[in-house]
Amino acid sequence: MTETTETAVNGADNLKFCKHCGAKIPKDAVICTACGRQVEELSQGNAPQPQIVINNDNNNVNTNTTNVNVGGMGGKQCNKKTAIILCLLGFCGLGGFHKFYEGKVLMGIVYLFTCGLFLIGTIIDLLALLGKPSVYYV
Repeated sequence: MTETTETAVNGADNLKFCKHCGAKIPKDAVICTACGRQVEELSQGNAPQPQIVINNDNNNVNTNTTNVNVGGMGGKQCNKKTAIILCLLGFCGLGGFHKFYEGKVLMGIVYLFTCGLFLIGTIIDLLALLGKPSVYYV
């Protein structure tokens, strides 16, 4: 009987109460096993905080100022107004000149012989050109 009372006394020394729900938890517990809330602040012992020094010595200069390409993709620079005027020629029976202007020779030939893919391709291209910026790359 003395062994059980000693165990109970020793067991009581290793317990504490949760400040949120009042449940008995181990003395070294940081999180309550009953309610799951944090009981004590997390401590990292006596470890000192590291001193972080950031040296930003970025002296890089952009030397690509002569090539202005969108997304690094090399392409032909086209003017929106010129392409729209050439596309409108498709309604006069001269379809495909806007494709030649963009450098798409094969599509220009197809548009030329089919009257702008029977005007459907010319209408679609005109709507697409209206949505492009004033200077675009192909």
